Amino acid sequence: MKNISNVYVVDLTKIDGDGDFQCPKCGSTVSPEDETETTYVIQEVKMKQDGQLEELVIKCNNCESIIHITGFTSL
Repeated sequence: MKNISNVYVVDLTKIDGDGDFQCPKCGSTVSPEDETETTYVIQEVKMKQDGQLEELVIKCNNCESIIHITGFTSL
């Protein structure tokens, strides 16, 4: 059974910077530049019918929180 308290939503339109943000639970830096999967692992990619990225679901490797990243269409 999944612990629902470790599920978060991060809206990229509500953060400053170039896409980096802190894990809402443990504070680990999540960066789109990190291709090593050291900090997080991509769980799911959701696309719109027109091919635009709608949502990215990742898992923090430090605290195992699930983070839904939204706000791609506004970028």
